Amino acid sequence: MKEIFKKGQIVLFQGDSITDCGRNREDNTSLSEGYPGVIAKMYNLLFPENGVTFINKGISGNRVKDLVERYNEDFKSINPDFISILIGINDTWRRYDSNDPTSAEEYERNYRFLLNKIKSDMPECRIMIMEPFVLYSLPDREQWREDLNPKIQVARKLAKEYADYYLPLDGIFAKAEVEEYTCKQITEDGVHPSAIGHSIIAREYLKALAKGN
Repeated sequence: MKEIFKKGQIVLFQGDSITDCGRNREDNTSLSEGYPGVIAKMYNLLFPENGVTFINKGISGNRVKDLVERYNEDFKSINPDFISILIGINDTWRRYDSNDPTSAEEYERNYRFLLNKIKSDMPECRIMIMEPFVLYSLPDREQWREDLNPKIQVARKLAKEYADYYLPLDGIFAKAEVEEYTCKQITEDGVHPSAIGHSIIAREYLKALAKGN
């Protein structure tokens, strides 16, 4: 496997609780035990003298509009060479638990605004878009499809326009559920991955990058 990142580069993980995963927000080196931490550990084991800085700025509960609001502090000021973004499940979830929906049109508008800002301010930054997902670990999760599926289509559409890499997590987890694990083994609530779920994300993340190099 070739080195994916160049020495001294900054890799930024952005998103919601799936990315946050209990990181220490007071410590810029805290990556969490979720997929950001797993990816960094795997990469550092493969390339112990790589000099790459991995930063996790995921925040639990965030929707795409929240990423826009914290753009200057948590995107631009970091000035990453590579950024991955996993956002969208809370844009669906709030419709069902708080009667606070985000339409697919609003999701696209905010996401496109964010991506345009990244492209304008950091034109050399490579982008990975990771699609939101849901598994049917709990009975009510299946009804979320009517809201989430259009947002997944938006993520795919925007990836074609803006991204260097796309990680189709909804499909990846569907495949894993058929071939390797049960729903509950991947995620107890259909949203937040277990250690197994995070390891799947990390594996597919690095595979996608390796293919692109």
